[in-house]
Amino acid sequence: MLSRCNTPDGILSTVKNRRTSSQPALRVLLPRPTVRWRLTLLYSLLFLICGAALLAITYSLFANFAISPPKEPFNPVMVQLQTAMSTVRSNGLHRLQLYSGIALAIMTIVSIVLGWLLAGRVLAPLRTITATADRISDTNLHERLGMSGPRDELRLLADTIDRLLARLEAAFDAQQRFVANASHELRTPLAMMRTTLDVAIAKPGGVPAQTRELDAELRVDLDHADQLLESFLTLAHAENGQLDEHNRVALEPLIHSALSDRADQIAAKDLTVETDLDAVEVAGSPTLLQRMLENMIENAVRHTQPGGLIEIALASSDGRQARVVMASSGPSLDPGAVAQLAQPFRRLSQDRTGSQDGHGLGLSIVAAVAAAHGGQLDLYARPEGGLRVQITLPAISLPQLAKATG
Repeated sequence: MLSRCNTPDGILSTVKNRRTSSQPALRVLLPRPTVRWRLTLLYSLLFLICGAALLAITYSLFANFAISPPKEPFNPVMVQLQTAMSTVRSNGLHRLQLYSGIALAIMTIVSIVLGWLLAGRVLAPLRTITATADRISDTNLHERLGMSGPRDELRLLADTIDRLLARLEAAFDAQQRFVANASHELRTPLAMMRTTLDVAIAKPGGVPAQTRELDAELRVDLDHADQLLESFLTLAHAENGQLDEHNRVALEPLIHSALSDRADQIAAKDLTVETDLDAVEVAGSPTLLQRMLENMIENAVRHTQPGGLIEIALASSDGRQARVVMASSGPSLDPGAVAQLAQPFRRLSQDRTGSQDGHGLGLSIVAAVAAAHGGQLDLYARPEGGLRVQITLPAISLPQLAKATG
């Protein structure tokens, strides 16, 4: 049954991590133990130790070699002079201790500030390396750090990472070429097998019933192999990350079309489908986007238990993101296993699906197509049971719209 109703609250909500009350408040006040802080504390500690040692030596020299009152035979005048000089000497040593301690404390604070600035200057290339390496993914492995400057330890680290990225890029390209080439090459023997079956069935005089049953079974297997090869080609194309098409694509009609194509399956399993779809457009490949939505809906229809509920919502977030959220009912799922479903050939246990239909590439293709369009796929195990699939894509902007329609 296809119906339209408002999606329950929370289906489009994002998950936010909040600090629990059990966490100590001191952790919030203290800075993170970063390398910069550790270097700053190390510099300041070394300065404090050296400064304290220097002041101790200075005090010792001043105390031992300062002018002492002369020792003369008993003389009232000399006694008063010795007493006055001893008092001045004691006061001088006391002031030396006090002022030296104040100066050491002030310079320790100054050393902390200077150490913080110096550590930041030293670690600036490392932050650049970290930010660049974090930005590089499987879709832009051609980028390199390209760090310049003297060949110190940081330069050697950057060069090592560049060589690692080059090896990863070569491995990814080889894998994609292999999948694409193998999928193309396997089409020929599959076509020959179909031709052989056609010739065997079309023999004059008819064929035995067992042969026709075998022909039907083989054709089902061939259809499954064709679907698997087509999925391989789509996955390889999407993982390539280079879109040849940047057309203006409306997602709402694609969702309605995918649901209509599966109306018989939905009715056969007595599924309830609720939709809340806004008019949202993105820029990209219509073929890949249609395949992405079809795989998402096909996965829900195939794996939702009979009599279950499927909720689909399409909305725009501040005009900058298009968000497709699909929630399907079912038993409680393991969050760790759900997070791995976007990997090729990953399945949940048979307890959820009741069957092992499909080839294990549906959500992998969804994730690859979303990534090729600058988006992402997120999978969540619903607390009430079932699976929540969320696709986030960049909504079409004015420059993209002009390019798509130009």
